[in-house]
Amino acid sequence: MPTVNVDKQDLYQVLGKQYNTEEFRELCFEFGIELEEDTSEKEMVSKEIGAAKAEGLSERPILKIDIPANRYDLLCQEGISRALLIFQEKAEAPIYRVVPPKDGQMEVLTIKPETAQIRPHAVAAILRNVTFTERNYNNFMDLQDKLHNNLCRRRTLVAIGTHDLDTLKGPFTYNALPPKDIRFKPLNQRSKFDGEELMTLYESDKHLSKFLHIIRDSPVYPVIFDSNGVVCSLPPIINGDHSKITLNTKNVFIECTATDLTKAKIVLNTVVTMFSEYCEDKFTVEPVKVIYPDNTSHIYPDLSLRPTRAKVDYINACIGISLSTSEIITLLNRMALDARQAPDNNDEIIVDVPPTRADILHACDIMEDVAIAYGFNNIPKTFPDSSTVGSALPINKLSDLVRRELALAGFSEVLPLILCSHDENFSFLNKTDDNTTAVKLSNPKTAEYQVVRTSLLSGVLKTLRENKKHPLPIKIFEVSDIVLKDNTQERMAKNERRVCAVYCNKSSGFEIIHGLLDNLMQMLQVSFVSASGSNDGYYIEESDDPTFFPNRSAKIFLRSKSTTEKIGEFGILHPKVLESYDLLYPCSALEFNLEKFL
Repeated sequence: MPTVNVDKQDLYQVLGKQYNTEEFRELCFEFGIELEEDTSEKEMVSKEIGAAKAEGLSERPILKIDIPANRYDLLCQEGISRALLIFQEKAEAPIYRVVPPKDGQMEVLTIKPETAQIRPHAVAAILRNVTFTERNYNNFMDLQDKLHNNLCRRRTLVAIGTHDLDTLKGPFTYNALPPKDIRFKPLNQRSKFDGEELMTLYESDKHLSKFLHIIRDSPVYPVIFDSNGVVCSLPPIINGDHSKITLNTKNVFIECTATDLTKAKIVLNTVVTMFSEYCEDKFTVEPVKVIYPDNTSHIYPDLSLRPTRAKVDYINACIGISLSTSEIITLLNRMALDARQAPDNNDEIIVDVPPTRADILHACDIMEDVAIAYGFNNIPKTFPDSSTVGSALPINKLSDLVRRELALAGFSEVLPLILCSHDENFSFLNKTDDNTTAVKLSNPKTAEYQVVRTSLLSGVLKTLRENKKHPLPIKIFEVSDIVLKDNTQERMAKNERRVCAVYCNKSSGFEIIHGLLDNLMQMLQVSFVSASGSNDGYYIEESDDPTFFPNRSAKIFLRSKSTTEKIGEFGILHPKVLESYDLLYPCSALEFNLEKFL
């Protein structure tokens, strides 16, 4: 949940009222946001005790407000104040307009085919005759940071560039060139650098170094030029110093390069709608024509309204209230949504979703806004129409019985992570990856979390490794799920509940693990039977599993209703497995599928 810092005095001035902290906290709650902190309270405490001003506090009081992650229109002070005014019915929702330039010469941004190698999409717009003050300038920059960290996924999906248009000359070109062919003076630097030198320059920069990996290994870097060859930006890293925005900037050129065009449109709409109120002609935006490599073109931004329908009965049923169509329309208007009754259906409403509300996708989103405007505390409390009794799933109930039996046998339960490294899941257990068993992460953050485990044994052995200094014997177990690929399932994978136990001592303890298996089977009321017989029960056969020592392991089979399945294995672990997990003493292990006993 993003936190937005808002100037307290400026916000209250726009809202037309001086709130105390509790009053404003209640207003935030009613609107569906949360006041996390009022820094003026800390300042008052500091003064009372005679202490110096708390470190990091602004000279002006700041309100720290938590915003839902999907409300991009509330990521700046302008959006919050506008929404609260509309919510309190002190203002009407603005109408955002795309206005062509007065001279009829629309700016053009041409996308070159080479950009398909790195960041293929770009959108742009212009804010004309903007009046910046120090505080709304800071809000403008802060909104870009919030969007970069939220919707833009740390600039991997979208990168925003803002420029003083009066320092540039269109038309603009979006290209992708080798790093050595890009040379310019980056923002707030005194000399020029090429693309490779920039990567070295910003390696130690706390703010920009975390974005270098996005393009660093690419043979070409994205770059935007004006018609004079001036570099506007090297997205997603840095803008050029030539076109930097200052408090004196009047015309702002905004470009967004992206790997996701939908996200780019949302980001552009958010920036221009939030700060178009500072234009001389309020809430107007000048469009830019974007020409694609296939010679097709599109004009951005698209600030048109999106009609979305919702049934009155659906809204009332979900919230648990009974409102008329007109009452629902009034509530939606308070949420800055222009709603009206559908002409072809008296029990349905049409909502014209503004460009600021990209979070409105379905009828359920409209219903949520009605609930917020109605007030969660005003929703009547009722008892459910039906009475139900909760109970544990059969597999969970069975798992608890097995856990209890293992604990009574002197084993301690462990809870390793379900993700592990590829080596831990395969080579450490003396196994090879057949690429048909394990679900693998496509973008693991670290080598420790590459695979969803296909065996409980790896996690139990890791736990044993970290606790090997404990007194011997060490007896631990886990009853939990593994994940296996399964093409017959819709999600192409399935969970499987298993039982795993490990005994570690100066001697292998094979007989202890074997006895533990027999004890669990007795508890499960499964008899030991002959492998050649036909009676229902379990039996064991010699195993050649490489995880275990040769001739010191066995497969576990379960015969039920004339079908026989292998459900697990047990034995003395192979010395290579012990070495992989840095274990000094012999261990015996047991693992089997618990779901087969349901």
